[in-house]
Amino acid sequence: MNEMDILGTAVDISFVLVMLGVAFAFVRLIKGPSLPDRIVALDMMTVLIVSFCGLYAILSEDTAFVDVAIVLALVGFLATVALARFVERRQAGIGDSGSKPEDAS
Repeated sequence: MNEMDILGTAVDISFVLVMLGVAFAFVRLIKGPSLPDRIVALDMMTVLIVSFCGLYAILSEDTAFVDVAIVLALVGFLATVALARFVERRQAGIGDSGSKPEDAS
């Protein structure tokens, strides 16, 4: 067995494992039970899709997919930070009006 056969086998196994991870994360995204669980599942799916892009870049020997993976990772990070901030504000009790509940009286 030469190096290319080993690399090809490793990439094939990795594709299967990444897709299983995406499927399990999707189940967690649907079932929840809470909003933070869903946000973590969405972030995990983003990371797995980034790894899928990296694996495809290895398989196709095309570096353009690495650029796609980097951009997707940055967008995923910003989305996770925004969603975490949303959850934090929601749990702190800040409503749409921008005031805290103790200020309402």
